[in-house]
Amino acid sequence: MSSMLVPDLTQTASCSAFRAGILHFLHDPGLAEQDSRALQAFSDGLLLVADGKVLAVGDYASLAPQLPAHCALQDLRGYWIMPGFIDTHSHYPQSEMLASPAPGLLPWLERYTFPTERQFADPRHARRVADFYLQQLLASGITTAAVYCTVHPASVDAFFEAAQARNLRMIAGKVLMDRHAPDFLLDAAQSGVEQSEALLQKWHGKGRALYAITPRFAPTSSPAQLQLAGELAARYPHVWVQTHLAENRDEIAWVQELFPHCRSYTDVYARYGLLNQRSILGHAIWLDANDRSLLAERQAILSHCPSSNLFLGSGLYDVQATLQAGVHTTLACDVGGGSAFSMLRTMHDAYTVARLSGCYLPALQMFYQATLGAARALKLDHLLGNFTPGKEADFIVLNPAATPLLHNRHARCQSIEEILFMLALLGDERAVVSTWAAGVLRHQQSAPALASL
Repeated sequence: MSSMLVPDLTQTASCSAFRAGILHFLHDPGLAEQDSRALQAFSDGLLLVADGKVLAVGDYASLAPQLPAHCALQDLRGYWIMPGFIDTHSHYPQSEMLASPAPGLLPWLERYTFPTERQFADPRHARRVADFYLQQLLASGITTAAVYCTVHPASVDAFFEAAQARNLRMIAGKVLMDRHAPDFLLDAAQSGVEQSEALLQKWHGKGRALYAITPRFAPTSSPAQLQLAGELAARYPHVWVQTHLAENRDEIAWVQELFPHCRSYTDVYARYGLLNQRSILGHAIWLDANDRSLLAERQAILSHCPSSNLFLGSGLYDVQATLQAGVHTTLACDVGGGSAFSMLRTMHDAYTVARLSGCYLPALQMFYQATLGAARALKLDHLLGNFTPGKEADFIVLNPAATPLLHNRHARCQSIEEILFMLALLGDERAVVSTWAAGVLRHQQSAPALASL
């Protein structure tokens, strides 16, 4: 790509060029052996953007002479530019209840989550929280997320309105719950799905908004509601399904009681038409070989939520078994079970979980899972995930020396893998200098320190 020509920009009113270290993935680097062709990195690179899309990426020395005079150049040498992070499992209503103490998942839901979500019947409250949530995502370098709203249609409208104001590519949906929750959060099997369909028709494909049919998890939806949700998914195969799967042993025992005719928790979703190539399943810790085989066959997407799983003591996600089974694995911060919005901190926890499970997780694999890997799993890689010309220009600028600890370690890094590993293990939102969505600056640190190389 370093030898490619800059497209003709004479008809383009404005363009922007960014000079920095640049890296992005072209292929999956693999878990066991890192494919040297998977990562494309330019130590002194140039990213060219116009009309919200990537025009070119390559070596600065090769591309700079071709830039037209009207193209504004930002010199960000000392930093690294990479595609924005993609978080595949998050709850925006839980932004205000991070770090709420409870002995496990089910009591945590009862004591904190359900009372918090009750407030989202108020559209003004929902919009305030949506604005806060999206600002936190952007500050952490997350430009796309799969997001749970609440049972209230107003919570969905508030979220998409806030995302649209920032021109963000977001997947979201109304939670479906018609049993085993407080009365103030219950919908009905029929009306809940009808509301979902109305919201889907209102928002899906409007600007950068995408819709997900969202049963919270099998225990809080009756068989009738799951059946109707599956029928809705069949009518709209271009939208996503998102729910929770096999997060907690008590939850799994409950599912077995409620669905005795199903072989496993995974089988529940399969039987009700909710397991397909656009199904995003959060946690997925307690699976067996049959489950993983079925998930691979249906091309479902697993959201690994390491911070949340550690916080609630839910268990250790088996990274190696899942990848070996050929199941899409992505990373998720899982606000508010997770304790931070930062994808870098999530990578730290993902590495920890892998090591505790007897697996080594390279930094290249983690960054792939949070960028191009997630885009591919979500069937969005024609739009997002790397800097292939024509893709939406969602990207972040990272400072590898943002803190004294990072600065000290960075001076001794010998490779891209070491730099990325350092960022994953020692970094957080302080390393995110700026975040850009469709080529527009959406977050800027108030006074970022220049990296010292």
